Amino acid sequence: MQEPDQPPPSSRPTWRCGRFTYGAERVLVMGILNLTPDSFSDGGRYPRPVDAIAAAHAMIDDGADILDLGAESTRPGAMPTTETEELDRLLPVLDALRGAPVALSVDTRRPAVMRAALAAGADLVNDIEALAAPDAITAVAGSDCGICLMHMRGSPLTMQRAPAYREVVGEVTDFLQARLDQVRAGGIAVERVVLDPGIGFGKDLGHNLALLHSIDRIAALGRPVLVGASRKSMLGAITGRPVGERLAGSLAAALAAAARGARILRVHDVRETIDALRVWNAIEAGAPAKQGR
Repeated sequence: MQEPDQPPPSSRPTWRCGRFTYGAERVLVMGILNLTPDSFSDGGRYPRPVDAIAAAHAMIDDGADILDLGAESTRPGAMPTTETEELDRLLPVLDALRGAPVALSVDTRRPAVMRAALAAGADLVNDIEALAAPDAITAVAGSDCGICLMHMRGSPLTMQRAPAYREVVGEVTDFLQARLDQVRAGGIAVERVVLDPGIGFGKDLGHNLALLHSIDRIAALGRPVLVGASRKSMLGAITGRPVGERLAGSLAAALAAAARGARILRVHDVRETIDALRVWNAIEAGAPAKQGR
């Protein structure tokens, strides 16, 4: 797999993310840590904070650069979680991980949860609604946290009911540019922002494939691109595999996204993804290479 033409590393954007600043020398791996009973792949796997904390440390040992803690399921058809439930699931784990040697991300769309998470030591707010909720921009503007702006058509409850676009790549790119302009107008430095096309969030298989094929068009907006395709239904549609048997498909999607310019990969399988990146980097460089911390 040959990497397409891209700007030289020195011209790629850096990303300020709380305690960390990331350059463009390698692809970052974000490990998914769902604290929910009903997420599509690993919901209910960590019923107690101590289980989630152990899983987090295992992902750190495996080489994750970022841990993404989610306390509300946003799978297709998911019902909203109350703010109290979300905080009760999130804060004990986040507090226990405060000061970890990797960036701590919180996957939330609620301004009150954003504020509480930042007070508890979060480095990144990963918002599926791209800070569109009233007061969301204000909630994060005064901090130094990183921000992930994602595209979603509809809501988790409705987003997979016959999603339609005229030209999905252009529409998603235009949306992300508009949100980038909006958060900049709200006092957030663009150096804190990464962009996510929202694979599986209000898209069918064709939309997802088109977006993954054209990551370079989103990267042309000048910010690092995050891609999360791990174990998603698009992989099941292609391979016929159930969610627990989609590792190979997840790795293929991750490498294809990296080849097209993605700089952050959001994955369930940290160790395996890092191994795949090591092999790919070594082949691209023509010599042994290291990936991970």
